[in-house]
Amino acid sequence: MRPIVLVLNGPNLNLLGTREPATYGHQTLADISALCGRTAEELNLGVEFRQTNHEGELLDWIHAARGRCAGIVINPAAWTHTSVAIRDALVASELPVIEVHLSNVHAREPFRHHSFVSGIALAVMCGFGSHGYRLALEHFSLRFKEQGA
Repeated sequence: MRPIVLVLNGPNLNLLGTREPATYGHQTLADISALCGRTAEELNLGVEFRQTNHEGELLDWIHAARGRCAGIVINPAAWTHTSVAIRDALVASELPVIEVHLSNVHAREPFRHHSFVSGIALAVMCGFGSHGYRLALEHFSLRFKEQGA
């Protein structure tokens, strides 16, 4: 059975491709979902790709992943800097987490430099654009192989 990685995306990422393309690029969320699907297939992983603009829905998805998924890739978007609830849900899931950001948040406004997720994440990918999602899935694949999963 293939390990399942849950790929979660936070608010406003549904607008990718049209929202601030100089910062976030021209790829749409559907393009990134397809990239994750292809990458997962190559790596023999299962992947579930989701996006929401509702924090409670994201929390429910994290809770439901516990015991069902092997890891979580999350782009919390603006919630990165504001949500202790998401951090706590990720800890409670007892799953390894990789945080992904399309832009280099450390080269942007100072309020974006703090993340509630980074401190509990296995790794943080930022500034790689959509390639950060691929890197996260590749890292999980290597980790699962090392663990014999």
